Amino acid sequence: MEFQNLLLKVGKALSKDEVKALVFLCTDLLEQKPNKVETASELFSCLMKQDRLSPENPQLLTELLVTIEHHALVRDLCLSPRTTTSLISPYRKLLYSLSEEITDDDLREVKFLLNTMIPRRKLGEHITTLEVFLEMERMDHLSESNLNTLETIVREVCPMLNAEINQFKRWRVTCPVMTTDAISTQENKEKESFTMPISPSTNTQDEGLGTYPMTSEKRGICLIVNNYDFSNSSQLNKRNGTEVDQKCLQSVFQWLGFEVENHHDCDANKMLSVFRTLSKRDHRQFDCVVCCVLSHGVEGSVYGVDGSTVKISDLTDPFNGLNCPSLVGKPKLFFIQACQGNREQQAVCIESDSSAYSFCWTDAIKAEEGIPHSADFLLGMATVPFYASFRERTNGSWFIQSLCQNLVQMVPRECDLMSILTKVNADVSQKSDRYGQRKQMPQPAFSLRKKVVFPVPNVPPPSIHKALSN
Repeated sequence: MEFQNLLLKVGKALSKDEVKALVFLCTDLLEQKPNKVETASELFSCLMKQDRLSPENPQLLTELLVTIEHHALVRDLCLSPRTTTSLISPYRKLLYSLSEEITDDDLREVKFLLNTMIPRRKLGEHITTLEVFLEMERMDHLSESNLNTLETIVREVCPMLNAEINQFKRWRVTCPVMTTDAISTQENKEKESFTMPISPSTNTQDEGLGTYPMTSEKRGICLIVNNYDFSNSSQLNKRNGTEVDQKCLQSVFQWLGFEVENHHDCDANKMLSVFRTLSKRDHRQFDCVVCCVLSHGVEGSVYGVDGSTVKISDLTDPFNGLNCPSLVGKPKLFFIQACQGNREQQAVCIESDSSAYSFCWTDAIKAEEGIPHSADFLLGMATVPFYASFRERTNGSWFIQSLCQNLVQMVPRECDLMSILTKVNADVSQKSDRYGQRKQMPQPAFSLRKKVVFPVPNVPPPSIHKALSN
């Protein structure tokens, strides 16, 4: 009776959409069709009848609530979020994760692309993303082994999400495919696991290569300079979509244990002042420092909102060993979302982080001046010299969004930062605008002497989609 009361509390705490999400995640476990299960009580009753949920084995309930990020409910009900196995298939979790990232506007575009494949009555205004996925499965356009249509649609509507699909495909190649029968008994539940494996290449104990200490109570300061309003400049436009990047960076680095400081719409002098002030602080109680700049740029420099440029080297130099003794021997990480060349914007939905009316002269600032030569620096640039980087009005920039998503996905697997940035390179290089004409290639430069491996946080990773709504 006590367990039934617990399930009743869970049911009352869930919204209608959350119940639908739980049913969707249990699609492969239920003996009846998902559309026949409408309430939480019906779902729990079905799972108990099938011996998948019981007072002795509440693991599935915990996993469902953790997957939909109802962590407060897990805590209030004293359920243990730590499990050694996963009863929900990674395929279902992938589709659910994608549905959380797809906005209402994205969903309308998805339905438009599907209207020749799926009856229009199945694509009505009230139909949710998860219901669209179920209909695609029913009509054999989507399955665990057939993601082609889904990839094509995501590439057109929200290309940043293809990274999640690619990660799942890589995992599926390295792990045997599990059927629902394989977890039908408690014995198999204890033996089999759907958890993503850690690649051997992510081993942080490589012989002869150390790891920077990450033992402080607070990881360090994460400075974010977010330049949006360039109305005081005659040649630079507002950077619509940059607030998406700023919110994602703040959410992810707070999760990693950083104290985030935001500065908005800084002119050139203010940018220099902010960086120099940070470099003069006492960082002895911290493990490292992170600085992010979101702005327009030209080769080797970024713009202040007044239209004046600041050399990237002038932002990094205050943190070298001579100027900032409290960071000697500690990693200093810089991420720059800005163009390194000039290209006129051609697509309405894509904006270039460069001046639309400037040109690349032969005496332009050289990119090499922006690469820090002091020890323990990392400079993550959104693009290679001479080329533009791209930012979507509603989804943010390709580079920052890929960086945030890969940090969330790969830090829990104990991957080092350079491996993560290599994955960012791979993901961004696969992106293009909806016409397939514009491409981008990020470029990290570093003088690191050890691996940067962020400790796995004790709290669940943030949902990038939910971070934007906060």
